[in-house]
Amino acid sequence: MRYGELHRRLREGSGSREVAGWAARTLSRVASGSLDVAGVLHPLGFLCLPVERSGRTGVCLHLWSPELPPPASTTSAWHCHSWSLLSLLLYGRLGNELGELGEPEEGTGMRVFEVLSRDGVDELRATPRTVRVSPVDGGTYTRGDVYTLPAGVFHRTVVAGEAATVALGAEHPGLRDLSLGPLGLGGHRVRRRRQGAGRTARLARRAAELLQED
Repeated sequence: MRYGELHRRLREGSGSREVAGWAARTLSRVASGSLDVAGVLHPLGFLCLPVERSGRTGVCLHLWSPELPPPASTTSAWHCHSWSLLSLLLYGRLGNELGELGEPEEGTGMRVFEVLSRDGVDELRATPRTVRVSPVDGGTYTRGDVYTLPAGVFHRTVVAGEAATVALGAEHPGLRDLSLGPLGLGGHRVRRRRQGAGRTARLARRAAELLQED
């Protein structure tokens, strides 16, 4: 299945089992090497397996595992996408917190950074804007749950232990990827780390096994 079919099945609300089956087969192919997908460690601490990219849409499998190195984010877990997200939790437990932004008191708050990603490098540009962020419960999800996040909404995701999602993204022209960081932090670059074929295959195999458990 490709983006359009996956999106339709998840939006209908009755296709989670079929999408989970597709994910299990895809992970098994990554594990065996029959599907060549380079696993990339996201700065927020999960392994991203980019399965499809077509125009303004894309499909990724996201894996959280204690085997992965600690998150490498230089800003914070608060961020917002320039694309809308439709996601299926394959296994594990995941919580989303939404960020309500307000005006900070002088000398407090967090700075807004614009994130430009290209060729495995995130360029974080410090903007003049500073904000105060207040967390709001955005829901807790377990195996088989489908959730959405609109483009432009600040949020942070909390995962404990092992978890995996199918993530469908659709870009919204004119919006930017943003992150919140310390006031004194300047612009800088962060290189995303590709994981070796061995670790990628091992984590994909483990995910396929967990997904096939009842």
